[in-house]
Amino acid sequence: MSTALSVSGLVKHFTVHAQGGVRMSVLDGVSLSVARGECLALVGPSGAGKSTLLRSLYGNYRPQSGSILVDHDGRVVDMVAAEPREILDVRRRTIGYVSQFLRVIPRVATRDLVAEPLIRRGVERDVAIGRAGTLLERLGVPARLWKLPPATFSGGEQQRVNIARCLVAEFPVLLLDEPTASLDRANWTRAVELIAERRDAGAAIVGIFHDAEVRDLVATRTHDLQPIGGSA
Repeated sequence: MSTALSVSGLVKHFTVHAQGGVRMSVLDGVSLSVARGECLALVGPSGAGKSTLLRSLYGNYRPQSGSILVDHDGRVVDMVAAEPREILDVRRRTIGYVSQFLRVIPRVATRDLVAEPLIRRGVERDVAIGRAGTLLERLGVPARLWKLPPATFSGGEQQRVNIARCLVAEFPVLLLDEPTASLDRANWTRAVELIAERRDAGAAIVGIFHDAEVRDLVATRTHDLQPIGGSA
């Protein structure tokens, strides 16, 4: 298996201006690697920096030092040193991210929202819409909701839309932050099956799964993080 994502010596701290500029260290020398076909589960207590690490991998946070090397279209991109334009290109074509919350775009229909990552990559609209519908159906989102904006959906429905939006483009690298936390058992099962399918198809996955059963079903190994002395 070839490496899709490699992290070395990652350091991240935040400055808390409301407390007189106190520096809060969250990540201190984190190193890990993930190969294609692996699912690495981040484990550790609250405040260990698991979500901070995922956001750093996605380029939402800029670490103070270290490297995050991503295999992007056959070349290596360091997400710590990359320019914003390059980070956006990596997000468009290589890294998908499921956060705990759906970024709702007002008045945009659910199926269009799910199809959008494919359309941005040049896939014909009809093809993208078809793939979006297939994923929404597999995740148990009723067809009567597909033409509606997801702003008024339940938390579980929004999370299934979030998962579909991430999986539709078949990104080589997936970052998953509690993807099944708000799902009932039937939809939990559907989501776990889809995540396992992407892993088996060769995606490199890094995830936070507080549900031990989910972790046992999708993770191939774990990486332990411990608090440094602040909260993430």
